[in-house]
Amino acid sequence: MKTLSPAQFVGAASLSALAGFVDAIAFIYLGGFFVSFMSGNTTVGSVELAQGGDWAPAFLIVAAFVIGVIAGTVITRVASRPAPWVLAAVTLLLLVGTLLTGMGLPTVVPAVLIAAGMGAINTVFARDGGPALGLTYMTGALVKMAQELVSAFTGGSRTAWLRQLALWSAIAIGAIAGALAYGAIGITAMWSAVVGAVAAVVIAAIAARRA
Repeated sequence: MKTLSPAQFVGAASLSALAGFVDAIAFIYLGGFFVSFMSGNTTVGSVELAQGGDWAPAFLIVAAFVIGVIAGTVITRVASRPAPWVLAAVTLLLLVGTLLTGMGLPTVVPAVLIAAGMGAINTVFARDGGPALGLTYMTGALVKMAQELVSAFTGGSRTAWLRQLALWSAIAIGAIAGALAYGAIGITAMWSAVVGAVAAVVIAAIAARRA
């Protein structure tokens, strides 16, 4: 994250907020599963498996998330300016997933498409297929924030930890907004996420042309 420009960091925080928004809506809609936070699904699925419950949805969503990361990584390797293309793939997955929520299908069907989109979004800032910046999960960011707080008091940068805090805050604020939106209009709130993803594609495409 140290290599991100200020504009790129704003973009990363915005995408984290979008991920939090989508995850909160999906969590309520799915009754306790996540589309962005795979550690949570792993725990839920494992508990259900151990207790003889319905573990399959959790692990299907995890598999879809991984496939999304793979797809996004492939795009970053083959495209000269990958960010708009990755975000276009994310937008398509969110769009199709949102459309399917209104067709009376089992909720896991749209969930796997949306989860694939959330997996792909993590690769937006990857370069040449290298390690991606985690935008949909914040455990690593909190660990780094704590480490950088220690560094701030031992001669290191006094402000580096603020970036990690900003990312965590972005996903938290997005999740609050998503929960409120779901409470107001139900799963229809996902269309706001689709619009946000379209806006991200447009912004990324403009930035890529200027680069």
